[in-house]
Amino acid sequence: MAEKQLIRAYGDRRDDGIIQLSFTLPVATSEKAKEAAQLYCRKLGLTDVKVAAVERAADAYTFFVVYARSPVIIDYNEIDTPEIVIKKLGFYELNALIEEKLARRVVVFGACTGSDTHTVGIDAILNMKGFAGDYGLERYPWFEAYNLGSQVPNAELIRRAKEKGADAILVSQVVTQRDVHKENSRQFIDEAKKAGVQGSMTLLLGGPRVDHKLALELGFDAGFGPGTRPSDVANFVVHQVMQRAGKEAKGTHFEGEPG
Repeated sequence: MAEKQLIRAYGDRRDDGIIQLSFTLPVATSEKAKEAAQLYCRKLGLTDVKVAAVERAADAYTFFVVYARSPVIIDYNEIDTPEIVIKKLGFYELNALIEEKLARRVVVFGACTGSDTHTVGIDAILNMKGFAGDYGLERYPWFEAYNLGSQVPNAELIRRAKEKGADAILVSQVVTQRDVHKENSRQFIDEAKKAGVQGSMTLLLGGPRVDHKLALELGFDAGFGPGTRPSDVANFVVHQVMQRAGKEAKGTHFEGEPG
């Protein structure tokens, strides 16, 4: 039996159970609204509730930031979830690896598909300047990156990628109301199956409510959520291409990848 690793939220000192949460209630800003926020948190099982910030969000809506103590303790060793464990290469090292092992440019297509109009995520990964000092894929001399922008039909993205013999397709989903990101992602996978590209191209899903587990469940090869750097995606794609080409053993660089 595996040894337990019990953990609890950490606020001011270890294991104090202090958490911070924010939420909106559909009531006008007032002392009564503040009391409602405290009561709401107490009904969640929280204690030592302190409302740190109260702001009017709109007519008859109030936004709260609350600190409170949670009694919840979890066993970290009970958690079993797939994750991408990347032994990352730097910008110059990765380009050198592509040149040496593949001797051709890695072709990547990306877009916000369906009705999604938000390109900030896909731009951060693909555009030359990248994100937080991390170069985007357009900056890599051994990548050929195509950013098709927003509101691109799934079938159109797949068609364009297939015409160019792409190695990978990146689907960005920012809008998540009513789980529209999941429905559109399922539609993308259906189109990928029809086009015969699932299994021959690396299919990636990214967005603020996306993680690796969800992406795998939806039929993608990997998922990238908040905090992802362009170099994370670049490394994953390159090693996937090398593994498909038989130039690298599967799992060499991604120990967390499901079998």
